[in-house]
Amino acid sequence: MKNSKLPILFSILLSLIISSSLSSLIEESEAIESLIKRLDTKRPSSSVQEAAAKGLLQRLLPSHLSSFEFKIISKDTCGGRSCFRISNYRNSSGNSAEILIEGTTATEITSGLHWYLKYWCYAHISWDKTGGMQLASIPKPGSLPCVSDKGVLVPRAVPWNYYQNVVTSSYSYVWWDWERWEKEIDWMALQGINLPLAFTGQEAIWQKVFADFNVTAEDLSDFFGGPAFLAWARMGNLHGWGGPLSQNWLDKQLLLQKQILSRMIEFGMTPVLPSFSGNVPAALKAIYPSANISRLGEWNTVDADPRWCCTYLLDPSDSLFLKIGEAFIKQQIKEYGDITDIYNCDTFNENTPPTNDPTYISSLGSAVYTAMAEADKDAVWLMQGWLFYSDSSFWKPPQMKALLHSVPFGKMIVLDLFADVKPIWKSSSQFYGTPYIWCMLHNFGGNIEMYGVLDAVASGPIDARISENSTMVGVGTCMEGIEQNPVVYELMSEMAFRSDNFQLEEWLKIYSHRRYGKAVDKVKAAWEILHQTIYNCTDGVAFHNTDYIVKFPDWDPSSNTKSNMHPQNQMQKLVGIYRNRRFMLHETSSPLPQPHLWYRTQDVIGALKLFLDAGSELTGSLTYRYDLVDLTRQSLSKLANQVYLDAIRAFQNEDAKALGIHSQKFLQLITDIDKLLATDDNFLLGSWLESAKNQAVNSDEIKQYEWNARTQVTMWFDNTKFIQSKLHDYANKFWSGLLEGYYLPRASMYFSHLSESLSQKKAFNLEDWRKEWISYSNKWQAAREHYPVKARGDALALAKDLYKKYLR
Repeated sequence: MKNSKLPILFSILLSLIISSSLSSLIEESEAIESLIKRLDTKRPSSSVQEAAAKGLLQRLLPSHLSSFEFKIISKDTCGGRSCFRISNYRNSSGNSAEILIEGTTATEITSGLHWYLKYWCYAHISWDKTGGMQLASIPKPGSLPCVSDKGVLVPRAVPWNYYQNVVTSSYSYVWWDWERWEKEIDWMALQGINLPLAFTGQEAIWQKVFADFNVTAEDLSDFFGGPAFLAWARMGNLHGWGGPLSQNWLDKQLLLQKQILSRMIEFGMTPVLPSFSGNVPAALKAIYPSANISRLGEWNTVDADPRWCCTYLLDPSDSLFLKIGEAFIKQQIKEYGDITDIYNCDTFNENTPPTNDPTYISSLGSAVYTAMAEADKDAVWLMQGWLFYSDSSFWKPPQMKALLHSVPFGKMIVLDLFADVKPIWKSSSQFYGTPYIWCMLHNFGGNIEMYGVLDAVASGPIDARISENSTMVGVGTCMEGIEQNPVVYELMSEMAFRSDNFQLEEWLKIYSHRRYGKAVDKVKAAWEILHQTIYNCTDGVAFHNTDYIVKFPDWDPSSNTKSNMHPQNQMQKLVGIYRNRRFMLHETSSPLPQPHLWYRTQDVIGALKLFLDAGSELTGSLTYRYDLVDLTRQSLSKLANQVYLDAIRAFQNEDAKALGIHSQKFLQLITDIDKLLATDDNFLLGSWLESAKNQAVNSDEIKQYEWNARTQVTMWFDNTKFIQSKLHDYANKFWSGLLEGYYLPRASMYFSHLSESLSQKKAFNLEDWRKEWISYSNKWQAAREHYPVKARGDALALAKDLYKKYLR
C-alpha cells in the first residue's frame, strides 16, 4: 500500500532545500554587493582617474591627445553596473575633441578607448614582446570615424577582471623596472583588468614584520629565495635557493611596489595584496619553541638538501599565526594606505594538510581568515583553486566544503584557475555556493609555444555566468608567464564585457585585420587554419612545452622496445598517461616523455605557407614578423620531434649511419631555429640576461642575478653530479642564444654517447652522459658571456629558406 504522505513530505523537503539554497545565494549576492560598494569608496576622485586615463592616451597616442574627451560617470547610468560609453563629442565651444568616452572608473574609460580603437579604427595593442602595437590604421586627428548617433554602451558582464598568477612575478616580472611596469599597467587598463595581483616588494614588508618577532635580517638570508625564485619561497616550496637578497634589492622592490600600487589606484583598480600563509623562517622555531611549527617534506628536490628543502610551516591554529598574520597586513596598510580589502592566501597550494578531517580543515581555514580580519575587519580572502585540481585525490567534497565554508559568506572568492581546461565549478556545485572567478591558466613556466583553446575561452565564461545558481563574479587571466600567444589574451580580456555568445570566426577575421593593419586574404585563411589546429586543443591535455629541443629526454633508449618507438604507439601512450594522472611539476613516468601534439602538422605548415606568401604585403609589420617567426619556429620544432624519434629508432636498430644522419639533422634544426629567432628582438636570451644585470648595483649582485636568470630557464632547481633537477627545463624558452649555447651542446653530447655506444659495441652509459651534461650545465649557469640584445637578419627571407629546406 502506498504512503499518501510521502509526496507531501518530499514536496516540503524539496521546498526547504530550494529555500535554503536561494537564501544562501541571496546572502552571498548581498555580501558581494556590499564589498563592491565598499571598494568603490576607496577609489580616488573623478579628476584623478580622468587624468590617469589622459596620461595613458598621452603615452599611447600623443598625436590624438585632443581627439578624445574622458569623463567619469555614475554606475546609475549603467543600471548599477560598471560600464563604458562611447559617443560622438559635441561641444559648441569649438573644442577639437571628436570622441567622448565615459566610464565608471578610469579603467572603464581606457577599456572604452581600446574598444573604439579596435572596432572603429582597426588598431591592435599587444605586449612589446609579441610584436607590440599596430596604430598605423588609426585615422589622423580630425578624421576619426563616428559612432552611431545613440552611442555605444558596454557594461561589464561580471564585476571583476582578475589578472596574474602567483608565479608570474618570477617567470615574467622579476627583472622589471618602473618603465616596464608602467607599460604593463597601461596594457592592463586597456584590457579592462580591475583586480590585479600586487606581490612586488613583499619581502621588505616581511623583514619589518619579522623584526618585531626578534627575527634578524641575517636569519632571513636563507629564508627568502633569490630574485628569480621568490614565488616559490613565498609559497613555502623552497627557501634560500638563488639567494640571499641584498638590502638594495629589498629597498628597490618596495619603492617599485609603491609606484605600481599608486598607478593601479589612479586607474580605479583594486589591488590584491598578499597575506600570511604560515610560511616562516627556521629561526622562528628557535625563538618560539612552544609554537606549533612543523617542517614540510621535500618539493621537487633531488636529494632533499636542507639548504633549500623542506620549509617550516606555522600551524594556523597556533596563536602566533594570528599575531604574525595581523602584523603583516597592518604593516602593508601602514606602507601603502587603506587601498584594498582583498588579500591572497594559498596556504594549501601544493602543501597538503596533515589530515583530511573536515573539522580540522575548517579550523585551519577559519584561522587563516581571522588573521586577515583582525587587521582589516572587511577583509576578503582570495584563494587560488588550483589545489582542487592538482590534489584532487585529497580535496574531495567534504574537504572542499570544509575549507570553502570556513569563513563567513562573501568573505572568500575562489579562482577557478584552470577553467579553460578543467573547470571545477561544474563538479563542485559552483564551489558549494562560494563566489568564484572563471580563469584561464593557459601557460606553464613562461614557455614559448603556440597553443590555446579559443572556443572554450569564448564560451566558457558565458556558460558559467548564465548557469543555474551561478556564483561567478569575474573572469581572470592566470598564466604562469606572459608575452606569448597575444590572440588568446586579448580574447580572454574581452570576456569581461561579453554578455552573449558571439561569432569567434568573425572576431578572428577582424583580429587579423587589426593585428597587421590591413585585410589580407591569405592571412585570414591562415588564421582560419590556426583556429582549428593550434588554437583548438580539445583533448583535455594542457601543459607546458616539452618539445625535444627544449626539454631533451633524460633516458636510456636501449631499455625501450622497438615496437614502443612507433610514433602512433608513443602518442597513444602519452594521451593515456596524461588523462589518468593529475598534473605535477615533474616529468611523467613514461620512459620517453612525449611532446604534446593535438593537431595535424601538415595543416599548420599550410598556414605557414599562406603567411609566407603574404609577406610582400606586410613588409615592415612588427606584429607580422613576430607571428611569422613564431609559426615557423613551431613548425620546425614539431619536425625536430620526429627527427629525434628517427634517430632513436636508428640507434635501437643498431644502424650507425642512419643515427648519424638523423642526429645531425636534429642538431642542424637547432642551429637553424636559433638563427631564425635571432631575426626578431623578442626571441633573444640576451634581453633576459641584461634585464637581470641592470637590477644590480655591484659586481656581486650582477653575478648573482645573472645566475638566477640563467638557472631559472634551464636547470631551475637543484641537481647532483649524476641526476638532473626534477624541474629541469620547466621554464624552457625558444630564445636565440639559449638554443645554440645550451640546448645544442646537450643534444650533441647525447648523440655522441649513442654513436660511441654503437661504434664500440657497448651499452649506452646514461650516467656518463648525465655527468658530462650536468657539469656543462652548471658551468653555463655560472658563466658570464654576453648574448646579443638586437635582432639580426631578415626574418621573412630566412623563414622562406627554412620552409624550402625542411617543410616543402
